[in-house]
Parts: sequence; structure tokens; C-alpha cells
Amino acid sequence: MDSRHARHWDRLADRYDELSAGVERRFLAASRPWVAGRASGRVLEVGVGTGANLPHYPAGVDLTLLERSAPMLEQTRRRAADLGLRPSLVHGDAGAMDLSDDSFDTVLSTFTLCCVPDLAAALREMARVLRPGGSLLLADHVASDRWWVRGPQAVVDVVSVPLAGEHLGRRPSTHLAGVGLTVLESERTTLGLIERVHARQPG
Repeated sequence: MDSRHARHWDRLADRYDELSAGVERRFLAASRPWVAGRASGRVLEVGVGTGANLPHYPAGVDLTLLERSAPMLEQTRRRAADLGLRPSLVHGDAGAMDLSDDSFDTVLSTFTLCCVPDLAAALREMARVLRPGGSLLLADHVASDRWWVRGPQAVVDVVSVPLAGEHLGRRPSTHLAGVGLTVLESERTTLGLIERVHARQPG
């Protein structure tokens, strides 16, 4: 994430939940329990934002939460405290994580890979820190499987990519085989705009 895009998300942190409440309720909220509810063991969430997934994790998981925006991470810290959770918080970049190889049973990310500067690098890093047999869980807004929706998405990208580094035309699941992961489950909702994926690290 370049510095201009990083500043954009930093400025939004205090108001992000309020500003995104309508989109969250209509399009994103249903995917959070689908993803977080499948997590187990030692869990890394990449791009935790303000911590919207925190209420949906099973009891007993060991959470590490990574976020590039320090103000967003502070919002997560407050939400975790309100929920009585004590996760490890990491201020870091999805494309270059300062975390050990093969160190997590579950790695997940929701509505974040649309904004990373280098999608391939982020997925390589997520696969690197995932233990053999571990699960990668994703939900994101993606390029629709309907041509008449992809057209408007491309138009929005003309504005959203320069403004916030946010891509509507990506589809992370198509890159998972390239980092050695096998897709176990995938489904689309909302005119093909939202995709949920459960993949596994062989071993």
C-alpha cells in the first residue's frame, strides 16, 4: 500500500464502521461467520481493519491480528477489549509479514485483498505462514461472474484504484493453486460480487 492510500485508510479509521454500516449490513456481514466460524487453533487474520470478524470466532482460538493501518489496529484493540478478547496485534504489511514459516493453523482475510498493492505477494506470504494441513479462509468482493455486472465494476475501478487502492475486478481464488493451496469450498453471493473460499495447505 503506497503512502497516499495508507493515509486514506488512516483518516477513515475513527469513522469507518459508521460510514460502512449500510454496505456492511447488506453485503458483507453474512460472510463473516462463514469465514471466522471455520477458524481453529492458532489463527492469523490478515488485514483485520476495525475488527469486524472478532465476534464470530469460535471460543478458544489463539488470535494474531495483522493490520497495515495503525489507527485501524487501534480500533481493533478497543473492540477486542470490549469483547473480553486478548489477541496479539501486529502492525505490518500483508505482502511482507514478519512472522515465522508454518506457524498458523488458520490464516484468513475478509474484504482486504481487494486493497493490497501486490495480491500475489500477499497470497505467497499467507501460504508461507500456514502450517501443512492448515486452512486459508477468504471472503472478498470480486470480479462478478456476470458480464453485465463486470462492466460497472470496471468503471468504479477507474476511481477506486487511484483513490484508495481498492480493486473491484480481482478474484484471489484464481491465484491459490499458484501458491500451492487446494480449494475445498467456494461459493458466490450477491450477483457474483462476493466470493467465500476455504482452501488448504497440503501436508
